[in-house]
Amino acid sequence: MIILLFTLFKYYSSTQVNEVTGEKQHIALSVQDEIAMGLQSAPQMAAEFGGLSSNLNNQAIVKKVGQRIVAYSSAANTPYKFDFHLLADPNTVNAFALPGGQIFITDGLLRRLKTEDQLAGVLGHEAGHVVARHSAEKMAEDQLYQGILNSATIGSGGDMSVAQIGQLVAGSKSMKFGRNQELQSDDLGVRFMIEAGYDPTAMIDVMEILKEASGGRDVPEFQSTHPSPENRVQHIQEAIQKYNRIYQKK
Repeated sequence: MIILLFTLFKYYSSTQVNEVTGEKQHIALSVQDEIAMGLQSAPQMAAEFGGLSSNLNNQAIVKKVGQRIVAYSSAANTPYKFDFHLLADPNTVNAFALPGGQIFITDGLLRRLKTEDQLAGVLGHEAGHVVARHSAEKMAEDQLYQGILNSATIGSGGDMSVAQIGQLVAGSKSMKFGRNQELQSDDLGVRFMIEAGYDPTAMIDVMEILKEASGGRDVPEFQSTHPSPENRVQHIQEAIQKYNRIYQKK
């Protein structure tokens, strides 16, 4: 009970309002910690994908589009130190963001993109993860569910059936948060694209590219931390309509 109460107090007392989304979040890291963690992790993450690409022209394109997304969108109002990197891996189709603004895209994904707007869609989505502080939010959630699991295990006197139930609950919650965060990043990506003057419908094209790259090997959404491509497309279309209405009024 003491472990459970301490875990709940720690989680719910670490509340901040996100300056871009306006949402209240439970956060485990300060902005400075996020930036430091991202910078420290960046070399190792790059090494796992063959290092940075030696194609200086494509590297410059990725940086140019990324910095335009940041400079002309609400992301510019945050303290994060954004930097965009092209990874050498020609086979992996992926893009990801580290806490604090270090954003990566693989050569394998860049080669599949046909327009600058599509690249902006990928980078805008990843910038959305940073601005929404998803890494710090996820760490706080993981600490919460690990604390609940530990208290359940101890409180049950080591009854593994109780512990296993707690593990399943924690796992299902983690996947739900993951899907919600992906959809929020899609929403923010659309917002950033429109603010920066890119065509947001290109993000729908990116969903088709990712679906093709997966070879149709999608797992059921309830088993995945990512929403299904069809679900994401629907939310992207709704976000485009929403932000077009907002910015047309300005």
